[in-house]
Amino acid sequence: MTRSVYVTGIGRGDGRQVIELGVMELLTRQVDRVGVFRPLNHGGPDPIFDLLRARYRLTQSAESGYGFGYAAASALQAEHGTDELVSQLVDRFHEVARHYEVVLVLGSDYADTNLPAELNLNARLANEFGAAVLPVVGGLDQSAESVVAEVRNAYDAYRALGCEVIAMIANRVGDSHARQAARQLGEHLPVPVYVLPEEPALSAPTVGQVVAELDAEVLLGDPSGLARDVRDFVFGGAMLPRFLRAMTAGCMVVTPGDRADLIIGSLAAHSAGAPPIAGLLLTLDERPGPDILALASRLAPGTPVLSVSGGSFPTAAELFSLQGKLSAASPRKAEIALGLFETHVDSARLTEQLALDRGGRLTPMMFEHALIERSRTDRRHVVLPEGAEERVLRAAEVLLRRNVCDLTLLGDDSVIRKRAGELGIALRLLESDEISDGTHASARIVDPQTSPLRDRFAELYAKLRAHKGVSFELAHDVVADVSYFGTLRVQEGLADGMVSGAVHSTAATIRPAFEVIKTKPDASIVSSVFFMCLADKVLVYGDCAVNPDPNAEQLADIAIQSAATAAQFGVEPRIAMLSYSTGTSGSGADVDKVRKATELVRALRPDLPVEGPIQYDAAVDAGVAETKMPGSEVAGQATVLIFPDLNTGNNTYKAVQRSAGAVAVGPVLQGLRKPVNDLSRGALVQDIVNTVAITAIQAQGRQPAGS
Repeated sequence: MTRSVYVTGIGRGDGRQVIELGVMELLTRQVDRVGVFRPLNHGGPDPIFDLLRARYRLTQSAESGYGFGYAAASALQAEHGTDELVSQLVDRFHEVARHYEVVLVLGSDYADTNLPAELNLNARLANEFGAAVLPVVGGLDQSAESVVAEVRNAYDAYRALGCEVIAMIANRVGDSHARQAARQLGEHLPVPVYVLPEEPALSAPTVGQVVAELDAEVLLGDPSGLARDVRDFVFGGAMLPRFLRAMTAGCMVVTPGDRADLIIGSLAAHSAGAPPIAGLLLTLDERPGPDILALASRLAPGTPVLSVSGGSFPTAAELFSLQGKLSAASPRKAEIALGLFETHVDSARLTEQLALDRGGRLTPMMFEHALIERSRTDRRHVVLPEGAEERVLRAAEVLLRRNVCDLTLLGDDSVIRKRAGELGIALRLLESDEISDGTHASARIVDPQTSPLRDRFAELYAKLRAHKGVSFELAHDVVADVSYFGTLRVQEGLADGMVSGAVHSTAATIRPAFEVIKTKPDASIVSSVFFMCLADKVLVYGDCAVNPDPNAEQLADIAIQSAATAAQFGVEPRIAMLSYSTGTSGSGADVDKVRKATELVRALRPDLPVEGPIQYDAAVDAGVAETKMPGSEVAGQATVLIFPDLNTGNNTYKAVQRSAGAVAVGPVLQGLRKPVNDLSRGALVQDIVNTVAITAIQAQGRQPAGS
């Protein structure tokens, strides 16, 4: 029977979308097929439904996820009664539920619904759906005592109506009241209670939302500029010196379009980073001349400059009514919301309350979720040499928000801060002498050019490379390079791992690791694997990135290392040593190399299931395996596929990635004493997040940095 969870509330303004997103995250960690059902809707776009479909790659059509519009539901209820309305909604729910393992139900929003006794209707629907209920209570601008009373009353109301309440959540509670409310609620209710504080970054509208709501014309700006959060509004009327003192970080400057002094002055201040602004909104349908706009675009490239026809007063009235929205168009807000949810909700306990059976499958999404979850359990410190790169900064924000690991960003402090400000990215940055409280992940910026560690690292590198004639003077220049500086931080225990390659070549990333960190005592070479996330399983491919033509001994080493990496990340290793021949059907130098490597793996690790030589189809297809290699414990169900050379491996992983739509995570380096991993120069933000999480997990089990 399909299990479902019904997220509901007691009124408007509870920010329930954060909870809906967080619960969806938990559900997709456990099962593959998750459906969404909203019994009642207002018609038109549904931002949270669209976000869930896009973020979690749901195949469900938007139309299938709705019951009735509020007007139709109200009319049906008035004419035929509540029983008929509920009966038809139950039928529509089951039409969805029969296609999925679990369904997330989005309760009504109490906004102009014209439905009497709306809480009772939500409770009855939850009961008829057989759904566990997760009520959310809004706590904005309420005292701790008021929040406690609201939550207790909501719990009593849903329980009195026969609902299975699995937990209670108070959301948008002021920071000064959140802890007190959580403590008191924990003493009074028999179910888990979670209190989430108000997060200003979620309630802040984006520049793009301002454009949409005010029907503004975009004079200047790019998509990343339109994605910035508007954290404040500053209205221009004073002369420039006084006006500049009123500006705040992330503000939108609102001024008549003929005030060229305020336009250029605010953009110049933004360019200097004091402070970075979200953009400018020009009123009265006044547009600066082409010379002013050209200067503006050079001063702050990408910063939005908007124009509206109304005056400042009516514009202000519209602006102050805007609230930030979670939607598919604002992925950054989704990451902030998930970070908030995961920080304040005990995910493991709530998952237990949901009583889901994960089964034996490991889907790509489950694999990605598992990376984030495992990295948080024993938080490590990763250094990112490309600190000013946009994708790296966006990934850093996600990693810190979701408490994945602590970070060191390498580069010029002022450049990185300015770039983050321009992108509207909020990083939890520590100053050089500031000590982290250890509660939340944080980051530091370190400039290799000016760091006091440069001399120490130069001495160390000169000593390590003395046999190559490297002097202190030469080493002093070498270690100023971010890749070498980052690698030396890892070597010296100042970071647990390093990830680079978004703008650097593979050679620039891994050469310092070969020179400084070197291989493990039990590894003859450094090799790599890709985690190939297919539709319903994750395979491990090795080596597709490092060794051009390994000999039999090296191939055996790669197989053993790859099996260990697979096991570390939850993939049960069954090794296929690939060749163009299966079993004893072929001969020749290439086949003999694979056969010898297979024998070496069996001799060195008799506990590992391994088969070879074996062709790819026999390794992964049970039907082919039954014909070519019947009775094998690996054939047809291999999870670790070892290619005979780089040419074969690299081409195969790219062919599968492009043709089968697989997600390729990697290359993940193995065999080094400490983890260093390379990125593709085309890496997306999520690729960087995944690789950093993998690096942090690789570092677990070792002595943490700085200890």
